[in-house]
Amino acid sequence: MSLLFSPLTLRETTFRNRLWVAPMCQYSAEEGVPNDWHHVHLAQFASGGAGLVVAEATAVVPEGRISPRDTGIWNDDQRDAWRPVVDAIHARGSLAGIQLAHAGRKGSTWWPFATRDGLALHGSVPAADGGWTAVAPSAVAYEGFAEPVALDASGIEALVEAFRAATRRALDAGFDVLEVHAAHGYLLHEFLSPLSNRRSDEWGGTLENRARVVVDVVRAVRAEAGEGVPVLVRFSASDAAPGGLEPDDVAQVSRWAVDAGADLIDVSSAGLVAHQQLAVGPGYQVPFAARVRELSDAPVAAVGIITSGVQAEQILRDGDADAIFAAREWLRDPHFGLRAAGELGEAPESIWPPQYIRAFRPTR
Repeated sequence: MSLLFSPLTLRETTFRNRLWVAPMCQYSAEEGVPNDWHHVHLAQFASGGAGLVVAEATAVVPEGRISPRDTGIWNDDQRDAWRPVVDAIHARGSLAGIQLAHAGRKGSTWWPFATRDGLALHGSVPAADGGWTAVAPSAVAYEGFAEPVALDASGIEALVEAFRAATRRALDAGFDVLEVHAAHGYLLHEFLSPLSNRRSDEWGGTLENRARVVVDVVRAVRAEAGEGVPVLVRFSASDAAPGGLEPDDVAQVSRWAVDAGADLIDVSSAGLVAHQQLAVGPGYQVPFAARVRELSDAPVAAVGIITSGVQAEQILRDGDADAIFAAREWLRDPHFGLRAAGELGEAPESIWPPQYIRAFRPTR
């Protein structure tokens, strides 16, 4: 058996393999409620052999959305709409995860394919079009977006409570795995990075202070989830900009997150500032994952232009990660898992749905 298609157990949950679907925003919800698009979009990856399917960045409060078209889990209507999506993933043999998120200063922005009169819309959404005032650790705008309002102590306390409440709704909807989103320039990442966190109180200054909100959120999610449910945390291991976070910083924060109840660190990068400089290519974020794994001694997942079973298997064999997240390759090929299994010589019966097995063709 390949490492990629060997099981992995975190707490009381066993994943059938280590090839997982990363959260991918679809910008297709109304009032935060997932719909038939999300149902078909996510269920197809389970049919395609994924061990875990993680739903997109899902806002824990209305103002935590990236755009007005984001999904949410701040009310019971949203919780109930997620249930059939989770059931569909389970029925096809995969585990279902959800990424709990708050967009921070990158909130209230137009979705990528928003248009008006045939022209693309960019930047912050005005209040007249359904936008809102974004919040952040400091009143420092992301380039091209409206200036946010800095959270005060009561706002930070409410934020932690919102993640806790979202955890309860996610579990009630049937999700097996929870991921705290602390990457890509969104609110928790904004607290972590000195490029966006200019505070001088107990949530600013030192790395320990800047990490306080992230650690408190992880601790609240763990407390609500109980002892059996896996909790992942996605970090950007580098801001790819002078004076920003580097992998050694994130490895330290990962240790604190694990102490607070996290089970695996999902290592991505960048997204905090418009002037980032990041060399992108096949497996470009794997060295970040390897460094965080080495220094934190925590299980990690790697992501970033991973497009074949052979490539994913080598990452695991090299000891650079414990699991593989892929995103756009699943969009290009919703049966990526079936293809990867063929590349690695796995028996078709081990991963292919019986409805599809007549289409199996060895690739090795």
